[in-house]
Amino acid sequence: MSNWVDPLIFLLIVISFVLGVSSFIMGFFAQPANTASMKTKVEYGFFGLTGLVLCALFSYALATV
Repeated sequence: MSNWVDPLIFLLIVISFVLGVSSFIMGFFAQPANTASMKTKVEYGFFGLTGLVLCALFSYALATV
């Protein structure tokens, strides 16, 4: 019960991966006609890439701990 760092980093890995992949998937869905379609796709792409980069960063942190 003394090692709480590894499960917390793994939780951050899972959360960032799920948010990154779901943002990419949501970017491919059809947007309503009254919104700026390209703007929302770029935003979803940015959040997806950020989530996957955080996932890689946390994976590296878990490997070195």
